[in-house]
Amino acid sequence: MKKKLSECSDSFFFQFFGKEGEHNVKALQQNRQFSEEDLQLTKESLEKLLLWYQSAKRDLPWRKTKDPYSIWISEIMLQQTRVEAVIEYYKRFLETLPTVSSLANASEELVLKLWEGLGYYSRARNLRKAAQQIMTEHQGEFPRNFDAIRKLSGIGEYTAGSISSIAFDLPVPAVDGNVLRVMSRVLNDFSDIAEVKTKKNITELLRTVYPKTQCGDVTQSLMELGAVVCVPNGQPKCGECPLASLCRAKHKGTVDSLPVKSEKTKRKIQKKTVLLLQFEETFALRKRVEKGLLHGMWEIPNLDQRLSRKEISEMFPNAIAVKKIGVHRHIFTHIEWEMECYHIIVKEKNSDYIWETAQEIRQNYAVPAAFRPFCIWEK
Repeated sequence: MKKKLSECSDSFFFQFFGKEGEHNVKALQQNRQFSEEDLQLTKESLEKLLLWYQSAKRDLPWRKTKDPYSIWISEIMLQQTRVEAVIEYYKRFLETLPTVSSLANASEELVLKLWEGLGYYSRARNLRKAAQQIMTEHQGEFPRNFDAIRKLSGIGEYTAGSISSIAFDLPVPAVDGNVLRVMSRVLNDFSDIAEVKTKKNITELLRTVYPKTQCGDVTQSLMELGAVVCVPNGQPKCGECPLASLCRAKHKGTVDSLPVKSEKTKRKIQKKTVLLLQFEETFALRKRVEKGLLHGMWEIPNLDQRLSRKEISEMFPNAIAVKKIGVHRHIFTHIEWEMECYHIIVKEKNSDYIWETAQEIRQNYAVPAAFRPFCIWEK
């Protein structure tokens, strides 16, 4: 029978992490979810992962630095975005804005332009806002502890944990979907990873057994395993996993059933008609003024309904040409746009929009990825 933490002696715990870990032990004892064996298994897993990571880690540019600014930029970019897509954005961003000061002093338009195509543009705005916080509240010096980092705009517990451990080698775990999936399988834990409580429990478990050194490598080894071996989509590569001998789910044949995650609310479908208006060598853009999705971004004019070619021709009776040029489906977190685009060549400009040449748009305006399939100035 497994012993619960409340039944375990202090000596067992302190041989792992010393007297300073007492607070973390008590937190685990209070939630009473994890056993002595769970703690031992987690500790052994981190030790194996650390060895595996030294030889198996991917060669990524943000892994070649301990600079907290660079690590911060990479972590924000990697949220909801594939590693392969981030690399060139990361390099370009740091070439243009290499320091906290340069980011704090940059215009919002420049920051959004550098972010163009990554999506979730509130991330870029929060980066700039946080850089300004660092300049005013920390005299331009990136804060060096978890609590101070956590207070920066746009930074949650995961990102604060990543920066704390990777840049400053602090024993603070960073728990995201990858880590939750790995730990659910290693522990054969059927708790719903969509629940805040589950994330909190796993975070406390990891915090308890985090080593006093190489904390950044431990954090990244968990991320790496979840990204390339214990993968989110498709079959996990158990034959390549350094934790195969320890993984309870593998031994019990429950890998395919884990992690448990309650279904998200179904996305709302919104039909849109995109109006690509052209006058001579210029194209129409407008800034979104509605709060919420893509607020403040430049976009191609569009309507929240599906119109036929005939209806559009009636809207623009003096148009030289009206031609349907494509359809596109763009998925956001909570909504899905079904878009149909018409290229409309007009005889005069409408003052409701700004009109810019293809070159001016490419150089100066960040147009969200949702509209990119219709940006003929990019071709």
